[in-house]
Amino acid sequence: MRTLRTARSARTARPARLLAVTGAALAALALTACDSGTGTRDEGAAGGSTSARSTGGTGTTGGSATGGSTSTGGSTTGGSTGTSSGGGSAATGGTAADKASSKGGTSDPSDPENRATCNGSNTTVTAQPVSRPLNHMLITVKNTGSKYCDLFFNPTVRFGEAQSAPRVIEESQPQAVVTLAPGESGYAGVVLSAADGSGGKGTTEKKVVIHFQGAEAGSDAGSPASPALPAKGVHVDNSVAVTYWQSTMEDALQY
Repeated sequence: MRTLRTARSARTARPARLLAVTGAALAALALTACDSGTGTRDEGAAGGSTSARSTGGTGTTGGSATGGSTSTGGSTTGGSTGTSSGGGSAATGGTAADKASSKGGTSDPSDPENRATCNGSNTTVTAQPVSRPLNHMLITVKNTGSKYCDLFFNPTVRFGEAQSAPRVIEESQPQAVVTLAPGESGYAGVVLSAADGSGGKGTTEKKVVIHFQGAEAGSDAGSPASPALPAKGVHVDNSVAVTYWQSTMEDALQY
């Protein structure tokens, strides 16, 4: 009877010991897993964390690359433009200054390099009869050149086939030589005939040639001008006379 109870106790004790050993083994495995950091965890959370780290890395890398590209592009463009443009302007400015210096500039009329003598090649000339004073004609010379030009003395006027020029009205001589800036005009007056008929019968002329003088009286300044006269011509007698060059038309027509 005692032997039977002992056998039963032995059979009952074995499963209990097996359970205890199994529990201990499981506990040891759990502890090992915890220590190694690979214990049981939510795989979704682990994936999310990994994804977050990966995405963050990519975002950072992308941002860095983009920033680098923008910075590099801005630096290259800005540097290239600034250098090229600045250098070009400086070079151009220097060249322009050198040219202006070599030419004497365009604002200094006293510089011989910036002056010329007025003639038919650097001016336009008109000859127009006026209603007042009677029997007068106004010669207008406009400087069309790029330099100042000087009108020396008086115009030498020849009507038609005349071999001699009209007399000069000496009292019309100005105090200084008339100088025309580019675009400015000078004037001379011509007395065509005597109002009282004292100049003789006279003739009707349809052609006139105007010569310019140089710095020396009687010298030839170059190209003459042949302004058009009215189709009916102008009446000229022996009293024909011409003034010195004047700065205003009023001065040219007062004699």
